[in-house]
Parts: sequence; C-alpha cells; structure tokens
Amino acid sequence: MKPGRHPGLFIAFEGLDGSGSQHHAAAFALLMEREGYRVVFTHEPTNSMIGGLIRARLAGEWEIAPETLQLLFTADRAEHLRRKILPALESGKIVICDRYILSALAYNVVLVNDREWLRALNQRFIEPDLTVLIQVDPKICARRVKESRLELELYREEQKLRSVWGEFLRLAKEMEHIELVDGERDDVAIIDELTEITQRYLTRKKL
Repeated sequence: MKPGRHPGLFIAFEGLDGSGSQHHAAAFALLMEREGYRVVFTHEPTNSMIGGLIRARLAGEWEIAPETLQLLFTADRAEHLRRKILPALESGKIVICDRYILSALAYNVVLVNDREWLRALNQRFIEPDLTVLIQVDPKICARRVKESRLELELYREEQKLRSVWGEFLRLAKEMEHIELVDGERDDVAIIDELTEITQRYLTRKKL
C-alpha cells in the first residue's frame, strides 16, 4: 500500500465476522455526522455488480478458484476507490469504510496461502490514515456467525476464524496506524475509545 496524500481522513474498520466491526463503523459514522463532520460511510465488498459476485461466493452460492476470488476483490476495491473513496477524501471528507485491505490480506491468505501475491495485488492502493481493528475472541465470533442469518460458508468455522485472527495480529505488528480496540465491551465504552483515538488523527489533519 502507499500513503494517501489528501485533505480528508480515511478510517477503515476491520475485524472477524461476528466481531461487530460493521455495527461499530456505522455507529461511529453516525456520531461523527452528528458532531458536524462531513462523513461518507461505505463498505467492502461494495454494492456493485462485482461486489455482488463476491458476496454470492462467500455465501457458497457459486464456485470459483480462490485466486479468481482475490482478483474480484481487487477489481471491486479499485472501482470503489476511483468512484467513491478518493473523491470524498479529495474534498476533505471523513471516509469510514467497513473492511478494506487488512481484511483482504488476513482472510484471503487462509484460502490462497501466498502473502506476497496478495500484497502485490494491493500495493497500488492507498493505505488508511487509521485502521481500527475490533478484537473479539474467535469463539464468540463463530457463535455469532452461526446464530445469525448471514451464511458465510468460507469462514464460519471457529478454527478458520482463529487462523484469520492470527493473521490480523501478525499484520497489525507489521503495519502502521493500526489501533486494536476491545470489542467485548459495551457500545458506549467502545465509542468513547474510538472518539479519543480519532481525535488525534483529526488534529493531525486539521479537520
């Protein structure tokens, strides 16, 4: 990934399926809007045709090679950046994205087992100014996934989630601007910590 040079602030929320990362990202985006900031909330996979193909594969609705799935993720991300993320950042907005490159690297190495190839696919994309990694025990996440209506055939087993979480932690040690947040607390405590963390980055950006 390459550093972003833009007047806005790019925040990515990451975590295991069942960690509540999407919930916390959406709640935090709403809070920032209420505070008067110009916010764009988005997610990956996107709602585009490519994103729909990805979600269908994750749900087990069709079969493709793991490498083909990664290429779909990359194509979806390229269009996402071009059409939505970069224009918002260039106009000085805060972009909050539920899942981005960290998820792509952590989840997909379990399927492809080729870290260098996955990094190469994503090396031209900008890195977030801040990545929030929601930390929840994989056992809890696996239970939540099984209890939910969302079927994630590829990643619903606890052992797979543990492998993915190990990869998340490994990446967090290697990469910059990643903040681990305990997701097993109540929402108020989590939002308070997110506000404190984000304020430091807002100050740097003078937003």
